Amino acid sequence: MDLGIRGKKALVCGASKGLGRACAEALAMEGVQVTIVARTAADVEKAAQEINALASAAGGKVQAVACDITTPEGRAQALAACPEPDILVTNAGGPPPGDFRNWTRDDWIKALDANMLTPIELIKATVDGMIARKFGRIVNITSGAVKMPLANLGLSNGARTGLTGFVAGLARQVASHNVTINGLLPGPFETDRLTSNLASMAKTSGKPLEEVAASRRAANPSKRFGTVDEFGATCAFMCSAHAGYLVGQNVLLDGGAYPGTL
Repeated sequence: MDLGIRGKKALVCGASKGLGRACAEALAMEGVQVTIVARTAADVEKAAQEINALASAAGGKVQAVACDITTPEGRAQALAACPEPDILVTNAGGPPPGDFRNWTRDDWIKALDANMLTPIELIKATVDGMIARKFGRIVNITSGAVKMPLANLGLSNGARTGLTGFVAGLARQVASHNVTINGLLPGPFETDRLTSNLASMAKTSGKPLEEVAASRRAANPSKRFGTVDEFGATCAFMCSAHAGYLVGQNVLLDGGAYPGTL
């Protein structure tokens, strides 16, 4: 399927590895001009080179920006490199797991800055241009914890759910301009983030990491963890010309782990 976005411009955050990189790669393979952002210059530049090698035949092109997207200076740098994106994929590393009794106000503010306020600031900076051009696709990578909170991820649960609530109202205000805002909610995917969470669970339970990982896989109806390619493909479709009627939704990609009907 031709997704109808060849030649569009995209800004993808947290894209040097993992889920963000998978989204950037999938978009570039559709001929999108992608700006990828991450904090570490060596990592984001390496990712850009590798994706360019894959996507050049499809007409896609990737440029790298090394900055901290959670700061005003970082956002200004990213938007200077990609001032009028047609596609925005927000993504930031989740806050650390732990016991809420140990979290300070600074811990909460840091989580809110990264996982709620930064996406909102990026949307604020780009949505009016999308409205003027009559095309925009915004995908916020949040977490399956928005629908099924995990006890040791309270910082993430709170910040990401706050973003989801904000987007629910805004998405309905801009939909008539062919601008969509949706959430993409990953469950357990084969990423560094999953490895760190499993390590935390292993430490808390006193069980070997391999045992904890095997138990988590077995508990999923799909009996496995998701692949980043699956995630990227879903993101690319949500950014496509065919997804204009997908408005204010939270697409849960978790192998069936969430047990509800809604």
